[in-house]
Amino acid sequence: MRWFLPVLTVVAAIIVFWYLACVPMNVKFAMMTAERQGVAVSPEGMQARRDMSAVLLAIRNPVVWPDTWAQDKPRLPAPHQVVAELWRTTAEVAPTSKRSLVFHAWVTLSATLLGFGIGAGAGIILAIGIVHSRAMDMSVMPWAIASQTIPILAIAPMIIVVLNSFGVQGLLPKAIISAYLSFFPVVVGMVKGLRSPGAMDLDQMRTWSATRTQTFWKLRLPASAPYLFASLKIGVASSLVGTIVAELPAGGGQGLGFRLLSGSYYGQTVQIWAALFATAVLAAGLVAIISTVERVTLKRMGLA
Repeated sequence: MRWFLPVLTVVAAIIVFWYLACVPMNVKFAMMTAERQGVAVSPEGMQARRDMSAVLLAIRNPVVWPDTWAQDKPRLPAPHQVVAELWRTTAEVAPTSKRSLVFHAWVTLSATLLGFGIGAGAGIILAIGIVHSRAMDMSVMPWAIASQTIPILAIAPMIIVVLNSFGVQGLLPKAIISAYLSFFPVVVGMVKGLRSPGAMDLDQMRTWSATRTQTFWKLRLPASAPYLFASLKIGVASSLVGTIVAELPAGGGQGLGFRLLSGSYYGQTVQIWAALFATAVLAAGLVAIISTVERVTLKRMGLA
């Protein structure tokens, strides 16, 4: 109860604010609909309302508030509309159907896991090389940092087009873009972790005549574990973002990114918000899995 009540309070406050935000966001269309149905609104006429503040219109016309929470294509859907869409696209359709969010979430998850595996593996190997080679530290690390200054929205279509010209389609192009975003947090965190042992610890290993390999396995790698798991949490979230971005130009009719894009094409804001919530749940689940592995690993290592 120490954490349940505060969390419940915050969630309730967010929902109340969400409902209130729907009123000014959707009030103009609600007033137009009400006026056509003969309901008295103030002021009358779309021309008179065009330049007026939405908040002022909402205050002056509380009669249309219920309509702002029940529109088919609202600017901002109400919470119950998003929940209904989530239920409709998960529980009421087969998981293998292209109308199912479960199907699209699985497609996105597959590319995310593959990209995260590639990115995390490359990041760990690169970090080991940077820590043990000054040449790599001076040459590779600046390029790794510079690579993250390139907007992913600009580079994703280029990667997809280039790979498509070589006949590479489907999961791999999305995984490569996902890996592009996930490897950098792992590199930075792992480098920091491998360098975390102090001078006295390293001197102690030299006193025992430990080789560089023994120092790595017995000292540097265990010391880097907390940093590694922290960077993996960031990396898996970044990997999911990379997959979503990759699915925008190359979704092939599949994936949560495609659901977001198709929703924006047809003005289906409820569909967009449902896909966003599915993405958030997917990210939370991935981070929770890594957190669980972290707790078990650190506990067995005696670090927790």
